[in-house]
Amino acid sequence: MVDLSSLNESQRNAVLCIDKPSLVIAGAGSGKTRVLTYKIAYLLESGFAPDSILALTFTKKAANEMKERIASMVSGEMARRLWMGTFHSVFMRILQREHDVIGFPANFTIYDNTDSKNLVKSIIKDLELDEKVYKPADVFYRISSAKNNLLSPNAYLKDNELMENDRLSRMPSIGKIYKIYWDRCRQSGVMDFDDLLVYTFLLFEKSQEICAKYSSMFRYILVDEYQDTNFAQHRIILQLAKNNPNVCVVGDDAQSIYSFRGAKIDNILTFSKYFPDTRIFKLEQNYRSTQNIVSAANSLIEKNRRQIRKSTFSEGQVGNRLQLISAYTDIEEASIVVNRIANMISRGVENDEIAILYRTNSQSRMFEEELRKRGIAYKIYGGMSFYQRKEIKDMMAYFRLIANPNDEEAFKRVINYPKRGIGPTTVDKIMSVAIQNSTSMWNVASSPLDYNLSVSSAVAKKLSDFCVLVKSLIEGSANGMDAAAIAQKVYTETGIKHELSISTDVESHGKKENTEELLNSIAAYCKDTQEETGKTVSIYDYLTEISLISELEEKDDDARKKVNLMTVHAAKGLEFSNVFIVGLEERLFPYIMTFENPAMIEEERRLCYVAITRAKENCFLSYAKSRFKFGQTEFCRPSRFIMDINPMYIEEARPVSQVIPNNNGDFKPQVLKKLKRTEDEVSVQKTVSSEFGVSVGERIRHERFGSGTIVSIEGDGENTKAVVEFENVGKKQLLLKYAKFQKIG
Repeated sequence: MVDLSSLNESQRNAVLCIDKPSLVIAGAGSGKTRVLTYKIAYLLESGFAPDSILALTFTKKAANEMKERIASMVSGEMARRLWMGTFHSVFMRILQREHDVIGFPANFTIYDNTDSKNLVKSIIKDLELDEKVYKPADVFYRISSAKNNLLSPNAYLKDNELMENDRLSRMPSIGKIYKIYWDRCRQSGVMDFDDLLVYTFLLFEKSQEICAKYSSMFRYILVDEYQDTNFAQHRIILQLAKNNPNVCVVGDDAQSIYSFRGAKIDNILTFSKYFPDTRIFKLEQNYRSTQNIVSAANSLIEKNRRQIRKSTFSEGQVGNRLQLISAYTDIEEASIVVNRIANMISRGVENDEIAILYRTNSQSRMFEEELRKRGIAYKIYGGMSFYQRKEIKDMMAYFRLIANPNDEEAFKRVINYPKRGIGPTTVDKIMSVAIQNSTSMWNVASSPLDYNLSVSSAVAKKLSDFCVLVKSLIEGSANGMDAAAIAQKVYTETGIKHELSISTDVESHGKKENTEELLNSIAAYCKDTQEETGKTVSIYDYLTEISLISELEEKDDDARKKVNLMTVHAAKGLEFSNVFIVGLEERLFPYIMTFENPAMIEEERRLCYVAITRAKENCFLSYAKSRFKFGQTEFCRPSRFIMDINPMYIEEARPVSQVIPNNNGDFKPQVLKKLKRTEDEVSVQKTVSSEFGVSVGERIRHERFGSGTIVSIEGDGENTKAVVEFENVGKKQLLLKYAKFQKIG
């Protein structure tokens, strides 16, 4: 017999309701999976045959975990016979059974996203459309969105609003491409992932008899994470439950954060409209977090207008209030956060119990560099380290080619990026001729006649244009342009900026942000170096500096426990003892692209709610008052979400000791103190610079490094330098001629 005694009252009531539609609103950390597992076990015990239960999840991992738990409660055989799996895997089983009704062969195959994009690319080429405008990834994204909204090609072509949007985005032929793509897939007997939803819907729509068969077969339907369902998934559930309303959906509208993937929060908010007899169960006890964390999250999310209201509570420890970290600059924010992490580790906290969460991938760079500086092991969860991302490596390859045009790997990487019509056949010819003549690929490409390179005049022109471009960049570097200016020229003149700007998909937008963050980092490095030494940073100097970072990243494959870095989107479903939510500023979190849309601001608030509720014991919120962007300092306002939290549950974070690793790689705390020097030391150093109006002991605020104290001054005239002990970023040497700071008393 299934023992329900370990469930709380709300969980138990949700499990026992098996004769009416039910909506289980499961707050963060409230035991959602536990309820689903027990409910399925209880259904089996109550006489429901395993193959009469349909349970749909979003991940294979979730389905497998539930099956294992159910097997331990009833039997492995019963668990195996359940119709349990992801939407796509379950619907594929149905379509394989009913393939003839929708006109597909029994052995139809599935295209993955790469296959689909390749087919789209082929169609674009057949139609003689410009691939720089009709980027395959963008076109496929539009087709996918149409399918998730159950729009056939014919319906798409008749939709005036869609046609106008395509025209305004300079892609009026998307509807035509969609129609050809649809027909080609059918002719080939293949479906893509979206088709598994579309054709299931069409199957049930076309044949009421088949729809009734599955509706009768599935005596009970359960759906996990209902707030993440899209329009097509929701409609299929309605089809299956039309004559059998024994359906239970579980989710949390407060954690609906995937609208960019097509998720519709209305599916969960209006569920009871479609099923009038719905019983609503609210799982409000949080088993993950302390009382203060839960209360703070509640006070934030209650500001949303569109929601199913609940009062999540914790009976755990009261715990610490949320700690608010205010930094003067973005570099200081990274230093403060990592210093606090180092302090935790020195007190015995495991690295993997710490997470840094940010709104956009591009924010990882500064924290990665600060963690590496401290020798703290970390990993990027669900993504790649900043300098390993393709778009960053593409830019770096151009830099390497400028510094050394004979760099073969750099040459091969960028010869046709962005696409300029120089295909692999041409590249192979260049390589072959280079090997035969014991020279570099660059020499062959830049002097094709000298090496008798056999290419058409059209290809020769493209090679010439590429080489002229690279030579102009080399010339700029040779004439004294610093690395920041060269990097900006690479970004604009190669066409990379245009390539990343015309794309409408989320992935390309992220690549653009990452590339611009690289430009910011180079500009900051040039500026900091000038302030410290007065020297101009060449592109070669920058590459020398950055290659050491890249090498460390590639070698970091050890099995040590590591601090977790990830976007808030990637953090959903995870939990950590200590969570740092960074970059909480207006136009960053909430994100700038959501500002004109109240519904999207509410989703951003839900995203912040998800971030806070990942924390079990300690949650830190941090923001910077200024960020370095596009070569200059921009001032920032704290996020509205900080103000949305009841001040009862939030407090200013107290400073902690700076922690540095000793020679053995262990961490030792070192309290920052004003430097006390002996009379002998003072006698060989200046205490005042009348030319620059500063003296030892004075407090200054630097536009990049924050507040600090001048501890020494040396040199004369243009060579006057000050060493400053900054509160959060340590000791820095500034060449006063270039230093950007103000005295603060």
